Amino acid sequence: MVFFRSVPLLSRLRSHAHQVQKQSNLSNSFRWIQTQTISSDLDLHSQLKELIPEQQERLKKLKSEYGKVQLGNITVDMVLGGMRGMTGLLWETSLLDPDEGIRFRGMSIPECQKLLPAAKPGGEPLPEGLLWLLLTGKVPTKEQVGALSKELRDRASVPDYVFKAIDALPVTAHPMTQFATGVMALQVQSEFQKAYEKGIHKSKYWEPTYEDSLSLIARVPVVASYIYRRIYKDGKVIPMNDSLDYGGNFSHMLGFDSPEMQELMRLYVTIHSDHEGGNVSAHTGHLVASALSDPYLSFAAALNGLAGPLHGLANQEVLLWIKSVVEECGENITTEQLKDYVWKTLNSGKVVPGFGHGVLRKTDPRYTCQREFALKHLPDDPLFQLVSKLYEVVPPVLTQLGKVKNPWPNVDAHSGVLLNYYGLTEARYYTVLFGVSRSIGICSQLIWDRALGLPLERPKSVTMELLENHCKKAPDN
Repeated sequence: MVFFRSVPLLSRLRSHAHQVQKQSNLSNSFRWIQTQTISSDLDLHSQLKELIPEQQERLKKLKSEYGKVQLGNITVDMVLGGMRGMTGLLWETSLLDPDEGIRFRGMSIPECQKLLPAAKPGGEPLPEGLLWLLLTGKVPTKEQVGALSKELRDRASVPDYVFKAIDALPVTAHPMTQFATGVMALQVQSEFQKAYEKGIHKSKYWEPTYEDSLSLIARVPVVASYIYRRIYKDGKVIPMNDSLDYGGNFSHMLGFDSPEMQELMRLYVTIHSDHEGGNVSAHTGHLVASALSDPYLSFAAALNGLAGPLHGLANQEVLLWIKSVVEECGENITTEQLKDYVWKTLNSGKVVPGFGHGVLRKTDPRYTCQREFALKHLPDDPLFQLVSKLYEVVPPVLTQLGKVKNPWPNVDAHSGVLLNYYGLTEARYYTVLFGVSRSIGICSQLIWDRALGLPLERPKSVTMELLENHCKKAPDN
């Protein structure tokens, strides 16, 4: 049985990985669809039960045969630079290539848009389809996605005490604070915690983790939309629509029922779901879960990382900055005026939000697909036209600055403008949307963490004195 086409996270084999990814074309993807449709099983849990023993054996073989193979050298710069670029995590669900961008189980974003089931012909991929892909490595059928959509709706019941926990906070509390509080309150129903306390065998850890993860994924849009309605819409809550899919329902519960906004939400949740394991939210979720914390505790920790200005909060910062440009210079700003404003921002000691990335060295494919959505649905929107001008102006300025390795726009440079166009204008809330989508990637990997028996994460730390002494004794000195 074919499991997935992505490659291990081996820095010495990066060039080989790049070639493998290049071969991940549409014809191969169509072969995947044929493989998936052979099975009539609509139950995701049973699919995983088949796949897990194969991958457990694969990991065991990798350890026994290649456990002593070196993955490269660690430098002092890496230690002092936040471990940037160190290969140190196993993350099966996605792989980030500096040039090609993110691949979900080997599939690029355009391939996902082409091959994953959609709510309508030619539409954006359904997030449930991506969840199936991340967990099984296979493109699901429309029927399998429909069954998963129903299961998520059935799991979406949120106890009243969760809402009461949120209501105990001031309505002025940041939406991410309220969101993390709601997730922590959901933890009361953790199946993993109950099973662990009863003495479940470690080979079965993945099963209650699966239950928690799917329930968490199902419930976070309900919690997130409650927070939005509480803060911005006088607490008038909108119930779930049993005829809608995951992304469409999230849009509906927020209060946006236009077909285009529902399509945007499907795209948004899909492309923000996963970005390999080294980013703050994904790594935090993995780290906390490695202590056998349940999915609710792990995801709540991930949300607190996502709330940082250098991570998920950046999408809020981008729209606020763009609006500051309009306030000072007007909507019909010229290219030269925009260039002057960018320099003004940089000279004041600030960054231009939405540009640059810790890994990518080209334009983020997640930016590109959002730009394509805008060109299709809102080409004349003034803020979108401003974003297009920024795409022309900012990279040359950052290149001239000489300190930026990647001057190109990332995913955050575009999402706020799209949301703003369809009426979701409250930039302070945007990171909550990011959090809802990120639940799919973090929980998918967490299920595999448990299935593969990945250990407690415990890297070695050192002092500056140790580094100084080591470097003095190094052969080159």
